[in-house]
Amino acid sequence: MGVLKAAWWIARKDLAVEIRSRELIYTAMFFAVACLLIFAFAFVEGRTTIRNAPAGILWITIVFSGTLALGRTFERERQAETLRALLMTPVERPAIYLGKLLSLLILLGSIQVVVVPLVGLLFGAPILRAPFMLMGLLALGTTGFATVGTLFAAMLTRTSSRDVLLPVVLYPMSLPALVGGMQGTLWIFAAEPNYELVQTWLAMLVFFDAVFLTLALWTFAPVMGE
Repeated sequence: MGVLKAAWWIARKDLAVEIRSRELIYTAMFFAVACLLIFAFAFVEGRTTIRNAPAGILWITIVFSGTLALGRTFERERQAETLRALLMTPVERPAIYLGKLLSLLILLGSIQVVVVPLVGLLFGAPILRAPFMLMGLLALGTTGFATVGTLFAAMLTRTSSRDVLLPVVLYPMSLPALVGGMQGTLWIFAAEPNYELVQTWLAMLVFFDAVFLTLALWTFAPVMGE
């Protein structure tokens, strides 16, 4: 079985479990909406939003809900003691990593489908000003964040304090992708948008994602060794 085909089977397995239980999607979605409502009360005065706040609020919400989802990436296998069985399947280790990453990206994408319109509604952000650029920033920034996060979630699976350690090690390492996504979004939402800078940040995000994914695929097998 090819790596990509095996990765799709693993991702489909995770998504099928999530569709039946709906545990993580509901939890992450509720958490994201709650964050937006709290920020709305804090940063919206009358009908005026604090300058540059919507871009930061959008990415903070994505990061927080993504961290919640990352904490459950390998949790089902750990609780059911099937992680070893997953690692013993006749597929290459990078396929397991890619499958987990793919299912996580689909989950985060579904959350963003709700979060982005809410940011536009609650904070008056011009989300339709450059929709394809905004979607590119969200996709590339989220991919970089999830690429690093999936690797660290795997590393901390057997650690008792994984829920505490994951944000500590994840945020500094994924900072380039998060800053790139936030800065690009900031220039789209600005009163005087600068699309040349947005394109620069998009190019940098492509580079960051390529580096993160290469390193993750290279280190995943040793990390998950017995």
